[in-house]
Amino acid sequence: MVTRGFTGKRPASDQSDRIPPGQHLVGDFPVLSAGPTPRVSVENWSFALKIGPRPVKRWTWAEFNALPQTKMTRDIHCVTKWSKLNTPWTGVLIDDLLADVGLEPPTSHTLAHSHDGYSTNVPVGDLVGGKAMIATYYDGKPLTPDHGGPARLLVPHLYFWKSAKWINGLQFTEREEAGFWELRGYHIYGDPWREQRYSGD
Repeated sequence: MVTRGFTGKRPASDQSDRIPPGQHLVGDFPVLSAGPTPRVSVENWSFALKIGPRPVKRWTWAEFNALPQTKMTRDIHCVTKWSKLNTPWTGVLIDDLLADVGLEPPTSHTLAHSHDGYSTNVPVGDLVGGKAMIATYYDGKPLTPDHGGPARLLVPHLYFWKSAKWINGLQFTEREEAGFWELRGYHIYGDPWREQRYSGD
């Protein structure tokens, strides 16, 4: 005899079209990292925008938080197959970072860098046009270290490993350069709707 509840709760019909294939819905916010959680104080925090190896501008925490702040509520999807709907973030749009410098994207590719040495590649087209931000708040509260605080990249339409935790810089690159997980077999782009988890997907 098979009981009805044995296969788990299905998403409501109005949510099913928001969950990519192979994903399941979670109510909590799982914490996954490649290594130990770094503790980055806002006193020592800085964020650099670079073209290749050349720094274009560096912001302190106070300078960064003086930039226009934007709220964004988005669904997020982890490559480990969980999805979370309606996650509320506050931070600085990549568009506003570029506007602060007066810079048009000089190349089509970027690498995001983190305090712990992590990196991930993201095409410029996936960062601009209101698609991505450097997030400093989640659900109205400062971003906790476990979730990448004090600041993380948020690119909600790609698998969540692209939303680099503990971010400290964004670098324009002449060509697409694989980051930490991409060098270890993860997909170079990471579209959850196309299940681009691993190289060759």
